[in-house]
Amino acid sequence: MIRLGINIDHVATLRQARRTIYPSPLDAAIIAERAGADLITVHLREDRRHIQDADVAALAQAFKNKVLHTHMNLESAIVDEMIDHACRIAPRDICLVPEKREEITTEGGLDVARYAHEVKHAMTRLTDAGVHQISLFVDPTIEAMQAAAHVGAPVIELHTGCYADALTPEAQAYELERIRVAAYEAKRLGLRIHAGHGLHYTNVQAVAQIDVIDELNIGHAIVAQAVFTGLEAAVRDIKAEMIKARLNQAYQHPL
Repeated sequence: MIRLGINIDHVATLRQARRTIYPSPLDAAIIAERAGADLITVHLREDRRHIQDADVAALAQAFKNKVLHTHMNLESAIVDEMIDHACRIAPRDICLVPEKREEITTEGGLDVARYAHEVKHAMTRLTDAGVHQISLFVDPTIEAMQAAAHVGAPVIELHTGCYADALTPEAQAYELERIRVAAYEAKRLGLRIHAGHGLHYTNVQAVAQIDVIDELNIGHAIVAQAVFTGLEAAVRDIKAEMIKARLNQAYQHPL
């Protein structure tokens, strides 16, 4: 069955907006697992704009202590600082991604052909550190699939951003076909296939129907939807705490 990876970066985005200690990405991971997530994905960026080193360490410890029961998929740039950190943490999975400091979110796939030496070096270091599975986040092109196979990557994650951002049905159909063609080329080359970026509740179905895709990683849409579907309980609970404090007694919402 297709797997769902929950990216909890934007729980940290909400926290960092006010530099508070809440909401906790670890708490989000626990809830996500309870709701059926197959893995927890986090992106520790060079600029630390959302997920922090302490978050990754806390998640790693939670997996080690069996507080979390799936596994971590850590997204990392191929620069030495980030690979050093990834090797110290040694999560089960690593996805190598491109980064630009000025981007709002990851804007495209890793240029594996251009950075083949750096990619292979990073993969060797991560494997030696005990990382179980390494994937490359790449654009859905035949050339990218071939480059990933050439450097020996076992897994690719297809960048679905252009599909998600398509403004017309025709453009969306075109981008979906690019994903489909790339996925089957990757399968032909012996790669395992994941996909993600920009997927949400009304566009995920067509990608999930591509039977060679094993895993989808989704984050922002889920965190955004949680604002609404989880909002009633959050408001009720804080109101209960306010009334309880005022009355200095336990208060139960009249359901």
